[in-house]
Amino acid sequence: MYRARDHVENERWLADIDDAAERLGLSGEAKSRATDLFLSTVPGPDRSKRATVAASLYAGALVAGEGRSQAAVADAVGVSRLTVQGRWKELLAAAGLEPPQW
Repeated sequence: MYRARDHVENERWLADIDDAAERLGLSGEAKSRATDLFLSTVPGPDRSKRATVAASLYAGALVAGEGRSQAAVADAVGVSRLTVQGRWKELLAAAGLEPPQW
C-alpha cells in the first residue's frame, strides 16, 4: 500500500498517467488500477519513473480487462516498447498480483 504523501510527491507522474490513459481511451477503473500500481511500486531515484508509468498503465489496463498493446502504451507515455515489456511483470509481482500465463 502507499501513503498519501506518495500521492503528493508524485503528482507529476500521476498527471502523466492521466494524460496517457486519456490518449489510450482507458476507463476510470483502468486508470485507477494504473495509479495504484504506480504508487505501490514507486521506484527509487535510480530507476526511471517514466518506465514505471508505462508499465503501470499496461498492467492496469490488463487487470481492468482493457488490454492495450505494449507499443500503444509506450507511444502514449514516450518510452520504448521494450521498456514496457521488461517492466510490467515485475511490477505486477511486486504488487502481489500474478501476471497472465499466455
